[in-house]
Amino acid sequence: MTILVGYIPTAQGEAALAAAIVEAKAHDEAVLVINMSRDDKLVDAHRAAGSDLDRLDRDLAESGVPHEVRRIEHGTDPADQILDVVDSEHPRMLVIGLRHRSAVGKLLLGSTAQRLLLDATCPVLAVKAD
Repeated sequence: MTILVGYIPTAQGEAALAAAIVEAKAHDEAVLVINMSRDDKLVDAHRAAGSDLDRLDRDLAESGVPHEVRRIEHGTDPADQILDVVDSEHPRMLVIGLRHRSAVGKLLLGSTAQRLLLDATCPVLAVKAD
């Protein structure tokens, strides 16, 4: 089976990747890293640069975990895109990173994280960066 990671180039994305590698090694599974760019934004902070994706590929290769790094170039909603990958790839688990929230912010998760937690058809591991 596969561990799917919704990756963005932030500390939360790195935490999600690290957790996915641990899970993949523990269960002898592959990792599929997904990064997407929104069609409706000229500049998207969640889009990983080509050099970031190359580094991810090297880091995963060094970890010894079978892997694939994919960028989704089209779409406007990251949750929809990740849920489509969940439906087509049937991963054992989805790993996402969450931001630290204030007391008020804890009442609401980010809309993408909330949709993934509620709508994914596989278990979701949500991690925070140290």
